[in-house]
Amino acid sequence: MKVIICGAGQVGWQIARHLSGERNDVTVVDNNPDLVRRATETLDVGGITGFASYPDVLERAGARDADMVIAATHSDEVNMVTCQVAHSVFEVPRKIARLRSQSYLDAIYSDLFRRNHMPIDVVISPEREVAEAALKRLASPTAFDSETFLDSKAQLLGFRLDDQCPVINTPLRQLTDLFSTLRTIVVGVRRQGALFAPEAGDQLFPGDECYVMCHVDDAVRTAEIFGKPYTKQDRIVIVGGGNVGLRVAETLEADKRRLRMKVIEKNRAVAERAADALERTIVLNGDGLDSNLLNEANISRSDAILVVTDDDKTNMLAAVRAKAQGCAMAIALINDPTMVPLMEPLGIDAYINPRATTVSSILRHIRHGRVRDVYSIGDAEAEIIEAEVMSTSPIAGQRIRDIAFPEGVLLGGVLKNGEMVKPTGGMRIDDGDIIALFALTKDVPEVERLLQVSIDFF
Repeated sequence: MKVIICGAGQVGWQIARHLSGERNDVTVVDNNPDLVRRATETLDVGGITGFASYPDVLERAGARDADMVIAATHSDEVNMVTCQVAHSVFEVPRKIARLRSQSYLDAIYSDLFRRNHMPIDVVISPEREVAEAALKRLASPTAFDSETFLDSKAQLLGFRLDDQCPVINTPLRQLTDLFSTLRTIVVGVRRQGALFAPEAGDQLFPGDECYVMCHVDDAVRTAEIFGKPYTKQDRIVIVGGGNVGLRVAETLEADKRRLRMKVIEKNRAVAERAADALERTIVLNGDGLDSNLLNEANISRSDAILVVTDDDKTNMLAAVRAKAQGCAMAIALINDPTMVPLMEPLGIDAYINPRATTVSSILRHIRHGRVRDVYSIGDAEAEIIEAEVMSTSPIAGQRIRDIAFPEGVLLGGVLKNGEMVKPTGGMRIDDGDIIALFALTKDVPEVERLLQVSIDFF
């Protein structure tokens, strides 16, 4: 497939990395020659320097026979015009645009993106994706990562293991014997910075970051077994009252648990907007780094703090200060992936990476056909791929033990007849089953071959 990616920043580069690694014809367009050079020198992609919305630039990038344009520049308007030009001038079949401004995303203006108006097939909102990720982190307070699959009947949880973990030094195959009714599988382990798919004889050690796939009904018990007992979250402080923080607060206000929330926002106008939009949430105007203001927000008795300002350092320091003042859990928004290794030493419980959430969302729409969902893990180190098994797939009709999955691939869950079941070696994968796979990035092309799916839109 021929894809033009407009914008060679963090998101564009990662999408180019994924697609070029899967043997697609990828061209990157950016008006910054250094970003284009970085992409062409590190990836198997073509590069064009210029403004993506200019017809002559798109033509040089090969738009006349392109299958898709992904507009992920830093400008909403450039992304929209790029899709319009791709449609009107070059008849590119599929257009994806990243849009940040909430004004473009308001439901009352949804007609704007129809083919006879602004022909964008898929609109990706980073802020909405980040807000959804934040809500999932808050819903799984003892996990550093969380996502749902298989019609929300399976849950991926990421745990950092410590010395008190009950299953430390236990071979994974023994977990089935010890907890025979537990519908949970360890699909990935990060040890000393390296992520791998574990084998049955592998043990878990303190310091490991463990990714497990479990039935949603077993999530609380799974957390307890991995030394992370569930804790209630009734009192939440949100630092940052912009689009992300406001969306999270509005969603939590609708929660039937009637949570007690406070929002801290430094900008007075933004704070006033949040106060007008929220009914039961107390909004404080001030600096989230101010220890006196945190005390006023009763941080010592809070169950969680979510820090989502537009500054990574502020987010990290506010999270650390809140923990030091007694807050039980801290979640920080981190844009710079090089900051992530600092999370654990600083005692920050979980983080949200906007790039990873946006990349996951775009991949979800790129891998069309029978691939239903894609979730990017870590710094694009691996993916959870959810797909429907086709009758033409090499795995259809086979027992799991007989399927030649690559070493970096593990089956985490199967949806059979609407019910999520834990995979076993003797289970047969049938046509129509929905499966959720953990796959290291290098093994994704082989997974797609086994599933007999391609990036196809027609």
